Amino acid sequence: MAYTVHIREFGKTIPVEHGQTILEAALAAGHNYPCGCRSGNCGTCKSMLVAGTVDLKPYAAFILPEEERASGKILACRALPRSDCEVAYEKPDEAVVHPQRRLACRVAMVEDMARDVRRVGLEVTGGGPFEFSAGQYASATFADLPARDFSMANRADEPLIEFHIRRIAGGEVSGYVFDRLQPGETVTLEGPFGVSYLRENHGGPIIAIAGSTGLAPLKAIAETALGLGMSQGIHLYFGVRDEQDLYMVEPLESLAAAHDNFTFIPVLSEPAGPTERRTGLVTDAVAQDFGDLEGCKAYIAGPPVMIEAAIEMLEGLDMSRDDCHADAFYTEAEKAALDAAS
Repeated sequence: MAYTVHIREFGKTIPVEHGQTILEAALAAGHNYPCGCRSGNCGTCKSMLVAGTVDLKPYAAFILPEEERASGKILACRALPRSDCEVAYEKPDEAVVHPQRRLACRVAMVEDMARDVRRVGLEVTGGGPFEFSAGQYASATFADLPARDFSMANRADEPLIEFHIRRIAGGEVSGYVFDRLQPGETVTLEGPFGVSYLRENHGGPIIAIAGSTGLAPLKAIAETALGLGMSQGIHLYFGVRDEQDLYMVEPLESLAAAHDNFTFIPVLSEPAGPTERRTGLVTDAVAQDFGDLEGCKAYIAGPPVMIEAAIEMLEGLDMSRDDCHADAFYTEAEKAALDAAS
């Protein structure tokens, strides 16, 4: 049985088949509905359910808190209509619109950065130019493997697209990147996606909290903000387990030495021995350093559990939930577990 869904921004009504999400139906009908991960992990498709009822497939809790769901907000990518509906999608503050492109790229560089992190640099050879905002991500296809999402670690004005890729135990794509990928190979990119990008008109302090390769988009945000001459305090916290998991420390410390308004704070949660670095949870380090974050913006990227803890901590320090911008890094196994729960 099909229901109809009216999309307010388009002034159109579309049919949505049984088992089909609102987003799937909108895209199939040729509508450019805002979306990113399409799996309930990024919030790009967050919408207001103006009328009707839906069931929601499982999603990342921090993306749609209970109070937002109670107010009528939904994720179009997880919404299964149970009646005829009307929806209106959210428009982010400082909305940016970049053309979504399918790019042909050549692997220009592959290098190790930490014990399980590799940097891959791509040169666009066709389909460009590639425009994006710092903090966004793209979908990359290596060889004939399934596509995976990776955040751009470079500024938009740099010649190479830079990804930081962590080896995942049993990961098909990350295993290929570590064991077989060579310079000269062809990679296909689609994007950009994501709403956790630098808000260039914001004048208050910036708190950036990275876990693991979540450093990639936050490095891009910090470098871009400083390059634009943004003068507010920019504080980048980088949480990993131990010293050997750190990377890009020297470049970021040099950046901090060159800019009085930028600080870089690595934090080790499980150091194997004595260390002069900050220790404990990266979220605790932020809480220790700040008492009131009203008027600040936060950019958070890393494991979902860290993001959820970070948002809870930031809200406890009077930061508005609307000022917390996050990208979660879910493994394919974690995504499959979410889907299996539906």
